[in-house]
Amino acid sequence: MADILLEVCVDDPAGLAEAIAGGADRIELCAALALGGLTPSHGLMQMAAQSGALCYPIIRPRSGDFSYTVAEVEVMRADIRAARSFGLKGVVLGASHPDGRLNEAVLRVLLDEAAGLDTTLHRCIDLTPDKIEAVQIAKDLGFRRILTSGGALTAAEGAAALAAMIKVAGPDLIIMPGSGVSVETLPKLCHLPLREIHASCASPLPSGGAALAFGFQSGSEKRTNRAKVAALKAALAGGVRG
Repeated sequence: MADILLEVCVDDPAGLAEAIAGGADRIELCAALALGGLTPSHGLMQMAAQSGALCYPIIRPRSGDFSYTVAEVEVMRADIRAARSFGLKGVVLGASHPDGRLNEAVLRVLLDEAAGLDTTLHRCIDLTPDKIEAVQIAKDLGFRRILTSGGALTAAEGAAALAAMIKVAGPDLIIMPGSGVSVETLPKLCHLPLREIHASCASPLPSGGAALAFGFQSGSEKRTNRAKVAALKAALAGGVRG
């Protein structure tokens, strides 16, 4: 399994430092990973750009579904411009209709704003009613990769769907499995022709006291751990088999 790129998602400066120290090949930069990832602050984008690591921010203005208003799309366009201004080389984005189908019109607007940047379609695809159709749409729109669990809660559970998506994607569109990927679950994905893989490599953070009582933390916070990043990198390079 050599030459498989490892993308690690982070949502704070400490997580960014841990991912870099562990050897992540690329970093998905977020806020609020407990909600699936929201657009990171401009300060975190700037820090990531100055780190020298390859970092792509997610462009997602709120939690919930991926059906956006005109005002929300304008916010997303502004955040793409901000990512570009900081020198970041790619963005992660997505948009859907209320029924879960990809919203091609909105995606074209966002991709036009992101022209010249590397682009990843995020896990909005996991809510689409027809994953194969969605892969073809993403391919036609010009996305470079899709982050997906195959429509399941975890990538390991969605392995069969991932295999079908990879077949349709062909050589020009990367299907990047994500959700629940770890050293322990990797063997369930090893039969796939993987090119990139996505993981949090996170450990739980302590919680409690007044911050928890007042609702300033959820009690389920996690942070990327450099040892877990390094271990997953080693497993990918070592050719783990199921």
